[in-house]
Amino acid sequence: MLFILFILFSYLVHKNLFTQLDFDTTVRLQNKIPALMTTPFSVLSLLASFEIVSVFLLILWIFIRKLKYIFVLFLFGFFHLLELYGKAFVAHPGPPYLFFRYDIPFQFPTSYVQPGSSYPSGHLARTTFLAVIFIFLIHHFKKLSETQKKLLYCLIVIIVGAMFVSRIYLGEHWLSDVIGGSLLGTAMGLMSLIFI
Repeated sequence: MLFILFILFSYLVHKNLFTQLDFDTTVRLQNKIPALMTTPFSVLSLLASFEIVSVFLLILWIFIRKLKYIFVLFLFGFFHLLELYGKAFVAHPGPPYLFFRYDIPFQFPTSYVQPGSSYPSGHLARTTFLAVIFIFLIHHFKKLSETQKKLLYCLIVIIVGAMFVSRIYLGEHWLSDVIGGSLLGTAMGLMSLIFI
């Protein structure tokens, strides 16, 4: 269902229905959020890079020790193909450079791949993909109390929310990009639960 919603939302983005909302949201966030958040948001951005999340998923595979977990990695790779497809076929240029605020002098190689379109946000897709997996694992982890589980759920929601805001605040994506990435990552994360 979420994947169908992602496709429908992608169509609406392609039709430029969110252009004014995208622009207004970026301007408001950059005006309202203090500049001291630039570096923490940049670090968060770096942590959600393809390279870091891939290593993290491989480490998780070592701990889970299930052969069928390989399909989780397959779905992780597959949604990146969908992301690239979206960037190639949904004409949606990213924010202009005047909005750009990323301030760490280091980027992973995949950050230099700029297909010309910013839809959907890969960072949000990766973040929500991991969030779904972690919520599932926490829910089924018997050694945690209900209070501990709720605290961890809250932490996950805060991280996803911070990533959502950071992508717009840093001028790397529009609101519609991060919504699309969230839909894609959540849909693929839910599909991956079959194999955990």
